[in-house]
Amino acid sequence: MVDRQWGVPTLLGLRIPLISLIQTLAVAEYLNFRHAAKALGVSQSSVSARVKALEEDLGVLLFERHARGVRLTEAGRNFVERIGSGVDQIDHAVKTAGMVAQGECGRLRIGIHALIPRSFLAELIERYREDHPGIDVEMMEGTARDALMKLRANQLDIVFVAGTPELPDCHSRRIWTEPLVAALPDRHRLAGQTAVTWADLAGETFLVRHGGTGPQVYDHIVLRLAGRWPAPSILRFGVERCTLLSMVGQGFGTTIVAAASSLLPTPGVVFLPIADEPEPVAFSAVWSPYNRCAMLRNLLTLAGEMGRPCDSAQRALQK
Repeated sequence: MVDRQWGVPTLLGLRIPLISLIQTLAVAEYLNFRHAAKALGVSQSSVSARVKALEEDLGVLLFERHARGVRLTEAGRNFVERIGSGVDQIDHAVKTAGMVAQGECGRLRIGIHALIPRSFLAELIERYREDHPGIDVEMMEGTARDALMKLRANQLDIVFVAGTPELPDCHSRRIWTEPLVAALPDRHRLAGQTAVTWADLAGETFLVRHGGTGPQVYDHIVLRLAGRWPAPSILRFGVERCTLLSMVGQGFGTTIVAAASSLLPTPGVVFLPIADEPEPVAFSAVWSPYNRCAMLRNLLTLAGEMGRPCDSAQRALQK
């Protein structure tokens, strides 16, 4: 609307009640005040009064009244076409906002170290997607350090890392555990044993990755074999997990992995428990204390409901 005195647009659109637009759309659909009022569950006088008030505010006649009902004017037809899409968008925005608030719509960004079929993390994400089909799950694989940097930069919503980090600026929760196992070539001198010790592994050539949990594996090997003789050799490679295990199968060396890696079909590799490893490897979820979205809360709740998460990996080792 243009102000007749000053010739400039006014903010009329900011003070038109939404209910007036909805009732106007209903009248335009039924071309009858009584039928529109019945469909909306309100009185005919209320609809008539609101439409008339809207026409007066606009300074435009939207409907031509006659005995059997009404007919849209050309201005009214143009107004209804334009306002109809706007009301639909508002309705969609309201419904979407409610779904987001309940954690049933939106995008959840997850940082992972790996996604191994039949592992606890894979089953957790699969269950979550089944329970919440309206959520778009995005995943990024990388080192714990990179994932935490992205979490702090609000580029990720939650990160799953090995260990139990205590970070002053983040919340964390221990989610599941897995035994630590040695991956050896099937022709290795130790391959026929039911288990190995760290003393057995002294002097071995270990293969670790630059990415994923590689840095943590490197530190763990150094810690466990410190002071033992002969000293181990640790080689780092910029490869994926499957490639590293394939290199083990080809005799390049050995490595240590969490038990879920034994679920990967890798020809030429045997996985043996480490008998003197004091405790299983813990895996934790880390998230920002400022992230209170229902999507994240639902994922953490589901993780807590999934029971004994290390059983599948342990069963695979026992076969």
